[in-house]
Amino acid sequence: MSIHGIAVRIEKLNKSFGSNHVLKDIDLDIAPGETFSIIGPSGTGKSILLRHIIRLETPDSGQIYFNDQPVFDNGRPLPQTFRSSMVFQSSALFNSLTVAENVGLWLREHRICPEARIRELITEKLAIVGLEGTEGLNTSELSGGMRKRVAIARSLAMEPDLVLYDEPTAELDPVTTDELAETIRSLRKKTGNTTIIVTHDLNFALYLSDRIAMMHRGEIIEIGVPDQIRNSANPIVQRFIRTTTKGIQGG
Repeated sequence: MSIHGIAVRIEKLNKSFGSNHVLKDIDLDIAPGETFSIIGPSGTGKSILLRHIIRLETPDSGQIYFNDQPVFDNGRPLPQTFRSSMVFQSSALFNSLTVAENVGLWLREHRICPEARIRELITEKLAIVGLEGTEGLNTSELSGGMRKRVAIARSLAMEPDLVLYDEPTAELDPVTTDELAETIRSLRKKTGNTTIIVTHDLNFALYLSDRIAMMHRGEIIEIGVPDQIRNSANPIVQRFIRTTTKGIQGG
């Protein structure tokens, strides 16, 4: 299957949990092949929005479109012709399985291709993220950065048109964060998929993104290219910038 980045359009998306209105009339347009980051402090609704895009949550109102095809019908997810994958904050690996077994899990469960081809794909995707020769290792033996790259390789094995990252730098030290940024940046050159990153790490987003949206209390308060975000006159954005200290060293 060839990978084609898809357009993602969100219109007037709302979600509440009890009296807590966590998403308020969210509107977004993300172009095919774009790397788009959603930033903001914890508790602003970023991860909930991501869970709607991956269809793990359903909205109270509003709609999401993939290439102009609606994602929900009366609150129920519709079948899709596009593949999407998510790299969770925790990496969500199975410690009882080897690296290769984790990467090939979805392929084997869905019987996508013959076993020989699955083994080839596992080797290929691990090489893309710089983990050649790790197939037989148990994931419980890996560092946080290596676990994150295994999770990325697993998502790539699905050959997704859309990849979502939920707080990819969480619990990573600055050096490992820098390495992860270079991995994601390199993947952009090798695949044509659309990438959406949710992060509280502003510098990570500035380094990787074509455009960035800033969320605050369930609303999007600013959208722009990195320089527009960096030089925003919005006092909430400026306060967030001042309190961001974690950096990316790559250039």
